[in-house]
Formats: sequence, structure tokens, C-alpha cells
Amino acid sequence: MRASDRAYEALRADIVEWRLLPGQVLGEVEQSERFGISRTPIREALSRLTADGLAEAHRGRGVVVSQVSLDDVRALFELREALDCQAAKLAARRRDATLFEGLAAELEEVVAQLHGPGTDRAGYYELVERMDRAIDDAGANPYLTAAQRSLRLHLARVRKLSRTNPERLARAAAEHAQIARAIAEGSEELAEAATRVHLANSLQAVLTTPVREWVDPAPPLRPAPPLEAAG
Repeated sequence: MRASDRAYEALRADIVEWRLLPGQVLGEVEQSERFGISRTPIREALSRLTADGLAEAHRGRGVVVSQVSLDDVRALFELREALDCQAAKLAARRRDATLFEGLAAELEEVVAQLHGPGTDRAGYYELVERMDRAIDDAGANPYLTAAQRSLRLHLARVRKLSRTNPERLARAAAEHAQIARAIAEGSEELAEAATRVHLANSLQAVLTTPVREWVDPAPPLRPAPPLEAAG
């Protein structure tokens, strides 16, 4: 993997996980020293982050982590409703029932675990991403999948706002299980309805998250291991 690709993926993860906060400067020199590579691959990585909408040019400050406003969240969910509901319907129509029954069972097991201390939330997010991929594969619509890919990058960032609300995480896991069950049963109407309920609850949870929690990162940013191939 090229140095610029590895730097891009590391910085993208830091932004999505809120280790790099909105408005934080992504200085070329600082990031070059952090990753142990030259400024050229860092510049390429920052350009890709800007194209993704995760970073933005700021006059007098260079490139900074992009802001996330409530209006942005509402706009994302407007698009998400259209895409996710259609994806769920197509998945129910073309699904592998055994696969989605297994996902539903895993999600149901996670519900109780999310209430307890020391919860493996990273494992839960990975399970949700696995379910997203399963829905994409079952839907078998490459254009819908491409549209979802860009949207989910931003939604992953917003989704992490629920990390401080274990009750919401547990309810979300139960809602995902209901969607998986509906898809496994081949019910397009139920899959769409369950998806709409989940999205409405998710949006409400984000909109009621205290603003201070939007700028309170989970784990601190750690120095990155040096990347081998300097650009």
C-alpha cells in the first residue's frame, strides 16, 4: 500500500472516530512527522479527505476537519431514508435467508451486552458494517451500492455520536435485528417499515445528543507508527 493511501486511511479513521475533531487543523508538517513520511503523500491524503467532505480548506489555517451541523445530519438522513429503504426491499427480494437469519441472531445476542460495562462497541459497529455489506450484496445493484458507499462514510462519523448512550445502542441493535429478520423472511414491506423506524429513531437520538458530546472525543489521538514507503 502506498504511503499516501495508508495516511489517508489512518486520518479518515481518526476523523470518523472523533479522535480528530471538527475544526482541528491537519497540518502537513505535523502529520508528516506523525507518520514518518514526506509531505507529498500527506498532501495527497488531505486532498482525498477534502474530496470526501471529511476535511475542508480554511483560509489562513490550511486544511481542517470539516464541521458537522444539525442541518448536515438532517440532509444525510433524508438521503439515507431513500437509499436504505430501497436497499432493504431489494435485499428481501433477493436474499440468502440463512445469511440474514444468522445476522439477526448475532444482533439479538449483542442487545443485552450493550447494556453492560466494558461493552465491545467496536465489535458492534463491525457487525453493523457486515450487515450493510450483506444488504448491498443481496440487493445486487451496483449503482445503489456506489451511492451508499459515499453516504455511509459520513454516517459512520455521525453514528459514533451514540457511543455515550448505551441504551440507544442496544435499541439500535434490536432494530437492526428486526430488519435482518424481515429480510430473511423475504418481506419487502416489513423490511422497509423496520428500516424507516430505525432511521427515525437514529435521527432523533442524534438530534437530542448534547452539543458538548459532539466535541468530546472517545480515545485520545495516538502517535501513528511510521509508514514504510515515504513518497
